[in-house]
Amino acid sequence: MQPIELLWIDDEIDLLQAHMIFLNQKGYHVTKAHSGQDALFLLKETSFNIVLLDENMPGMSGIEVLTAIKLDHPQLPVIMITKSEEENIMDEAIGAKIADYLIKPVNPNQILLSLKKNLDASRLVTEKTIATYQQSFRQLSTDVMQAESLGSWSDVYQKILYWEMEIDSIDSPELKEIFTYQKTEANITFSRFVEKHYANLIFDEDEEKLFSNQVFEKLVAPKLNNKPTLLLMIDNLRYDQFIAISPIIAPYFKAEMETSYFSILPTATQYARNAFFAGLLPNEMEAKYPQWWKNDVDEGGKNIHENEFLGAQLDRLGLNQKHSYTKVNKPLEARKFLDAFRTNPTDGLQVVVYNFVDMISHAKTEMDVIKELANSDKAYRSLTKSWFQNSLLLDIIKMAQQKGYQLIITTDHGTINVEHPAKIIGDRESSTNIRYKTGRRLKTDDKHVMMVSDPESFGLPSINMSSSFAFAKENYYLIYPTRYHHFVNYFRNTYQHGGISLEEMCIPFAVYSPK
Repeated sequence: MQPIELLWIDDEIDLLQAHMIFLNQKGYHVTKAHSGQDALFLLKETSFNIVLLDENMPGMSGIEVLTAIKLDHPQLPVIMITKSEEENIMDEAIGAKIADYLIKPVNPNQILLSLKKNLDASRLVTEKTIATYQQSFRQLSTDVMQAESLGSWSDVYQKILYWEMEIDSIDSPELKEIFTYQKTEANITFSRFVEKHYANLIFDEDEEKLFSNQVFEKLVAPKLNNKPTLLLMIDNLRYDQFIAISPIIAPYFKAEMETSYFSILPTATQYARNAFFAGLLPNEMEAKYPQWWKNDVDEGGKNIHENEFLGAQLDRLGLNQKHSYTKVNKPLEARKFLDAFRTNPTDGLQVVVYNFVDMISHAKTEMDVIKELANSDKAYRSLTKSWFQNSLLLDIIKMAQQKGYQLIITTDHGTINVEHPAKIIGDRESSTNIRYKTGRRLKTDDKHVMMVSDPESFGLPSINMSSSFAFAKENYYLIYPTRYHHFVNYFRNTYQHGGISLEEMCIPFAVYSPK
């Protein structure tokens, strides 16, 4: 194995021979420099892996040498060693992107630890992650096989997301392949669970986890108490995306509650989001408010009456709660809300439905550049985080903190990257969503599709006597025979929603108080 090239800059370097012998024995080849000028010359002639730098030297100071090194070698890690504990020197060193900061006297093991932290961290983290996941693999598989409630499936999904993010942070294609297999098996088992139990669970008031139609009454309403509250529904926000953006919220808000709930089927906006705001299942909305509810085959917008549904639910719950509702589809609408919020915030409950993440998923289907930017779940999370960090939505959250608002963040459903087509037959009036279909005479032989011939048993409306629903399971997507191969290729590896998967159904709900 090649030795690690280490440059040690210290005007008293000859007094550190014992340290250098120790490091040589550990695989480091140490080159000595008695001054900053000597070091800069050596850096022009030789390639080094890392630098140890004394802060207090005659001639060029350690800070001056550090600045010069970073100018020509910005990626080269520099560890500063100093007698001084003055805060301004530490600030300067940190500001110059020092890799580490050690206070004299230092012992050889202390230096070795710092070197390993900067040079071997990636390898050590990878080895530890692989070993720990291998130890956890069997238990996670057991948890998947034994999950028999929505609560236990929520716990399983939390563990899956933890490992997904851990494994995505290291470079191990082999481990990624093993994990992908385990995650796929979890979704297969979850789909079987939903197929077997959903018709009972959707009407079970005693189930420990809630569905879309129960969340406002059970989780939102008890938190209101006439507090000024901003409820943000970020459309189509997966749980892993929520985890990715949570650290950005942390400087402004303290999490009082973080939990999950399950989207109803179909995991599509017109069903799940209307159910959230109405506090009703789709067939109940159709029966109770036919003037607001629209089925898939009806003309007109399917989510244009969310404010009316919300107002009716507040009245039904006996909440004397002042509220406002805003839907944001464009930056101009976000700017308009932010300006109004800044100058004249409304007391009570302010609801904002924010559509950006949903637009990313649709754009991935239609735009090659988005396909490239969001070509995996890891990239999709990264793109969401990058957007959020620079978004007007974050400005709205900061303003809510300044105004002392309670913050609630949730979504209506998640989304899944579809990979495998499933052929389905339907008439001309059947719906077009590729994760679920509704219509007459729907037929499929694919085992990865759940057919529902009695929509009422799932809390869904029956458009006519022969209406049925079909739901794609796992990462399958539904394609009609007409131009089959064209649409198979068009939709493969795009983010879709409407069907049955942990990514679509198990979604976040969080309540925050301002810091």
